[in-house]
Amino acid sequence: MAMAVRAPLVRTFLLSPTSSSPSPSRPLGAPATCSVVRTRRGISSSRRLPLRANCRPLPTRAAVAVDSPGTGSREAESDSPNVLLEVTDLTAVVAESKQEVLRGINLTIREGEVHAIMGKNGSGKSTFSKVLVGHPDYEVTGGSVIFKGENLLDMDPEERSHAGLFMSFQSPVEIPGVSNIDFLQMAFNSRRKKQGLPELSPIEFFGFLDPKLSAVNMDPKFLNRNVNEGFSGGEKKRNEILQLAVLEADLAILDEIDSGLDVDALQDVAKAVNGLLTPKNSVLMITHYRRLLDYIKPTFIHIMDYGSIIKTGDISLAEQLEKQGYRAISAA
Repeated sequence: MAMAVRAPLVRTFLLSPTSSSPSPSRPLGAPATCSVVRTRRGISSSRRLPLRANCRPLPTRAAVAVDSPGTGSREAESDSPNVLLEVTDLTAVVAESKQEVLRGINLTIREGEVHAIMGKNGSGKSTFSKVLVGHPDYEVTGGSVIFKGENLLDMDPEERSHAGLFMSFQSPVEIPGVSNIDFLQMAFNSRRKKQGLPELSPIEFFGFLDPKLSAVNMDPKFLNRNVNEGFSGGEKKRNEILQLAVLEADLAILDEIDSGLDVDALQDVAKAVNGLLTPKNSVLMITHYRRLLDYIKPTFIHIMDYGSIIKTGDISLAEQLEKQGYRAISAA
């Protein structure tokens, strides 16, 4: 059954209908469980494109571990990549209960860098990512976030997406009645319109999309299926990376993208992410496990605990974590 939709479609953030302040039964930073999507009136998901068409497809640096990371700890050099994201003394609370969840986060991400945030459950990793994309369950109480020279905290979630911020969810949700091809084209054209560029027709968009399907090893038949409906865990994660490829985001936040994936699916997803990296865009990964870092090589690794980043380093920090655990690092 076709579904009428309204307003420009932009993927933004997860919203939990049962979200509440952290409690012993729900650790700090626990993931939310449903999605908010805005769509455009009059577009029907019953439209289908041919599965194949004759369309023409339109350096990492070593880091030294430090005990007290901060945005001012590394002086910018004249030939350094531009700063993409600058987080300074960021604090936040749960909007409803006013319970503090972020306690002075400092983080600098430059163009071309891959950052990984690790930490035990309830340390605030997912909460931090949700605050960056503007989740309404959280309220910023202090600090600043500058993205591409602009105040990110002054932007609505949709504006953050248009500016080039993308978040891949831990548990992508199903969206009945909206096909993948409709979802992707409307999101893509919405950003192009914001950039002052002409929208692509369905055939033009398919020509743009076709090579990206190959890049994430995704069968074109998934385009005609409803978003994530009946997808396996690996297919959902591939679909998230396909959305990232289509939107060509400047900063991708990948929240536990390795969860629930077997080795083959993880390799496919990692290969796709690596293929999207350029000297101008960056990735912020959130993960519990080192195995993801074997496939997507981080420039920096940050350890998060109790709502703040307590240690920053290179891949050796993950090796230390694997051998000694979070307690050893927290106590150091």
